[in-house]
Amino acid sequence: MIASAPTTALAEADWHARRRAHEQRVSAWTAPHQARAARGEKHPVEDFLFEYYRFRPAWLRRWHPGPDVVLRGESAREFLRWPEYHEVAEGVALNVAALEPRRRESVAWIANLLRLTAERPPQFACFGLHEWAMVYRQTPGEVRHNAWPLRFPPDELARIVEAQPVRCSHFDAFRFFTAPARPLNRLQPERATAPQFEQRGCLHANMDLYKWAFKLAPFTPAELVADCFELARAIREVDMRASPYDLAALGFTPIRIETAGGRAEYEAHQRDFAARSQPLRARLIAVLERLLAPS
Repeated sequence: MIASAPTTALAEADWHARRRAHEQRVSAWTAPHQARAARGEKHPVEDFLFEYYRFRPAWLRRWHPGPDVVLRGESAREFLRWPEYHEVAEGVALNVAALEPRRRESVAWIANLLRLTAERPPQFACFGLHEWAMVYRQTPGEVRHNAWPLRFPPDELARIVEAQPVRCSHFDAFRFFTAPARPLNRLQPERATAPQFEQRGCLHANMDLYKWAFKLAPFTPAELVADCFELARAIREVDMRASPYDLAALGFTPIRIETAGGRAEYEAHQRDFAARSQPLRARLIAVLERLLAPS
């Protein structure tokens, strides 16, 4: 049975050191993004995680210890500005019992999704065609990242898509398909049926570990949020390198999934991300189970 009381006490100097290390780590990602924003510049790879998931850089920099940790010292009282924290005998800690019933339902849904994803065999045959399906038979003015050229003219791009089976299992990618591309997909995922389709061979399912970690804040340890962000950032680079966009000006060489060699390269990345995602998914599930445990 999971203990409901905090089990680890951190001295003031220790948790201050952990917080500084976390802030320094994430600043390497947030500072360039904020500098580009100040200049009015956009980057289709580096800015995606901040824009798509809508989590502010300042939120990513915030350090939280996670459940079952007591922060000692007078300065720990600053955490009481968040309603999820409370004072305990030794200091300040997260109050797992403060999780609202409505949020508890969301936690249960996420836990079920992540367990099913962890258990389901990964699939490695989509070859990143989701980004191609998002511009399939679309007029140039409607292209999502219209600041960047496509590597192929529209007819050739359509031929490449039609020459391969489209097997996207991720609803939040599928929903951006063009209307002509939707019938080409062998699966028709919906938000309500996401737990039936999600699998860890999918780049977006693994990228979403950052989303789930962040949605659980402040109950997620900040280091776990950062680990998920780091993986999502690496995935986004591969995702866009395998896309139909020409990002050579940004220093990204394409993964040519229109060729056998490119598809093999993409699958190698998929397998690597599937393996890297599993420990993070397990850590998230442990946090979720702690939040769902009886108080």
